[in-house]
Amino acid sequence: MERRHTIQKELVLNAVRDLHNHASAEEVYGYIVKKYPSMGKGTVYRNLNILSDEKEIQKICVPDGADRFDHITDKHHHMRCLKCGNLIDVRMKSFDIEKYLDARRDYLIQDYDIIFKGICSECQNK
Repeated sequence: MERRHTIQKELVLNAVRDLHNHASAEEVYGYIVKKYPSMGKGTVYRNLNILSDEKEIQKICVPDGADRFDHITDKHHHMRCLKCGNLIDVRMKSFDIEKYLDARRDYLIQDYDIIFKGICSECQNK
C-alpha cells in the first residue's frame, strides 16, 4: 500500500536528518515543535514509525531505553554509552553473522541489531 507524502512526514524526516545523532522521538518532537508549535507529539511518533517502515530512516530498539532513529539506513551496528546514553555508529564486518543466520533452517531471520555497550571517551574524561 502506497502511503501519502505529507508535510508532517517531510518535517519528521528532515528533523532526523538534521539532528543526525540517533535521536529519540522526544528529541525529534522537541526539534520540530520549536519551529512548528502546532505539530502534535502523536503525529511525530506516527510518522517516525511510518518512515521506519518505509526504510527512509532506521529505527534502533534500545534495550532499557527509548527507541532511537538513525538517518543512515544501510546495515551497521551501534555502540551505546552506559553513562550518557549516547549512541554512535560502528562500521565493521558482520563477522559471519549472516552466514550463521542463513544456516539456521529452524528460524526465519527478518533482521537483527547489534548494540555494543561501554563508556564513551567524553564520559571517561569526566
